[in-house]
Amino acid sequence: MKLNELSDNPGAHKSRMRVGRGIGSGKGKTGGRGVKGQKSRSGVAIKGFEGGQMPLYRRMPKRGFKNPFRKEYAVVNLSRLQQAIDDKRIDAKKTIDTAALQAAGLVGRRVGDGVRLLANGELKTKITIDVAGASKAAVEAVEKAGGMVVLPEVMEKPEGKKAVKIKAAKAAKAGKVAKSSKGEEAPAEDK
Repeated sequence: MKLNELSDNPGAHKSRMRVGRGIGSGKGKTGGRGVKGQKSRSGVAIKGFEGGQMPLYRRMPKRGFKNPFRKEYAVVNLSRLQQAIDDKRIDAKKTIDTAALQAAGLVGRRVGDGVRLLANGELKTKITIDVAGASKAAVEAVEKAGGMVVLPEVMEKPEGKKAVKIKAAKAAKAGKVAKSSKGEEAPAEDK
């Protein structure tokens, strides 16, 4: 057998259908798409359209909520942090920040809104760690080992108009109560 004699088994390869090449081919005129109209054109997507009946995606109930303002943190547990310190990938004497955690391979390049420290595992080394967030238990564990967790300062939200109005109303009400109580006491003193 020679290379030029190699071929598929009979029936193994089926040639593609050439549509729209004359009515004699059996797939001419409409090209196998049925009648003329919107569906016979290319680029038409009527997925989910059920002829005016309420479509399935609208019949199904809506459920849940996705907060558009949620924070996405890269997570580091105390056990992995201690392991990196033991392996000499992190210097415990220096302040541990996001760059140090990335260099040690504890977090990836994309950290989202920062690194969050969680209390899974045990920490035996005294460290100072600068992170975007930490759980209460993680902060306690670091402080128990003699270290410190540096968190960003939380900025207070500016008060809206409604909150200012409510405060003013409460202050005015408190002022009236104080005046009325003074007004009642004054006659008592005169007697």
